[in-house]
Amino acid sequence: MTQRCAIFSGSEYEERFGYARAVLDGDRVHVSGTTGFDYATMTISDDVAEQTEQCLRTIASALAEAGGSIADVVRVRYLLPSGADFEACAPVLSRWFGDVRPAATMMVVGLLDPRMKIEIEVEAHLSS
Repeated sequence: MTQRCAIFSGSEYEERFGYARAVLDGDRVHVSGTTGFDYATMTISDDVAEQTEQCLRTIASALAEAGGSIADVVRVRYLLPSGADFEACAPVLSRWFGDVRPAATMMVVGLLDPRMKIEIEVEAHLSS
């Protein structure tokens, strides 16, 4: 039987929309799209690089709860309302993923709240 476990960050969105921040399914971790909100305070920076940093802190926390880390990420998707903002995110992304080198996709999309400048979703394969 495959181990399946939901992981929550405390975001009001998780409860409101009926999802988990991440799902551990065997040795795979699927992390939901994560925005730059600090879910403890429900505040969000106006700066896209700071939002990117916060997204990755939240994702790293979910991965740690699942028994993994950023080093286990095999797939990442970046969703931004403005493609022009991607360059400002690059140094942050390079710092977090430069040694990991997951498969990646960047898409320009509309996000739920106009304060959101980036949303990041990852998939991880836990190391044995």
